[in-house]
Amino acid sequence: MNEHLTELARRATEFDGVEPFNEATRMALAAREEPRVDVRIEAGPQLVAAAIAVGDAPVELVVDPRFRRGGLGHRVAASVLDEGETRFWAHGDLLPAQKLARRLGLEAERTLLVLRREGAPPVDLRVPEGVTIRTFTEADAEAVVAVNARAFASHPEQGAMDLADFRRRTQSSWFDPEGLFVAERDGEVVGFHWTKIEDGVGEVYVVGVDPSAHGAGLGTALTARGLQHLDRQVQVVDLYVEADNDPALVVYRRLGFTEHARDTLYAR
Repeated sequence: MNEHLTELARRATEFDGVEPFNEATRMALAAREEPRVDVRIEAGPQLVAAAIAVGDAPVELVVDPRFRRGGLGHRVAASVLDEGETRFWAHGDLLPAQKLARRLGLEAERTLLVLRREGAPPVDLRVPEGVTIRTFTEADAEAVVAVNARAFASHPEQGAMDLADFRRRTQSSWFDPEGLFVAERDGEVVGFHWTKIEDGVGEVYVVGVDPSAHGAGLGTALTARGLQHLDRQVQVVDLYVEADNDPALVVYRRLGFTEHARDTLYAR
């Protein structure tokens, strides 16, 4: 029945301009993984509202645009809350989601910003001394996953990427090994920048720097290398960053990024 859920998400995306499910959820549904939370409402044969959560991720909720303003969102969310779930992603943090959160007594707990770079000047690449930045090879896979784990040890989503998840992402139609860059120092991988191009929009998909290499400007260098690659192919580049990550925001704004949208995690 995931085909019905995918079609519902497509209708909502066309109307809202933002996807109701994040990439991890879409990948899990495509792989037919069993959701931890799965609440659905149908009108006749058509799926018109749903709440889904995979693994230990927060709940994501979607209502068919043609069936909104009838209480379906509240009905689905209340059912999920009754099951003991207390965290909900609001992708795009749209006004209806804000109103629903207030009605349910939920408060904003975390904000993820979507920054956009469009028409910005070319970036300069300054690589720290002793570091080489090159394109990814299959032999780097385990090292990249290990750096990712250390770089995002406190991050609830990205830090969970294991080798199987990494390989699953590399099977995506958008994956291009020429767009994945690794930083090497003394023969060891100490950072990476994974870029992504999908539907004509580039993305700073993941920039990870090993804690042992912090403070030398490696994150900025990796970001610049990836942007050089993206700028040759697309006009628009997006990235996601925590709203309270001030050091990263300083770097990204210096590189020409401005706020485009935001996702908010609401919790009781």
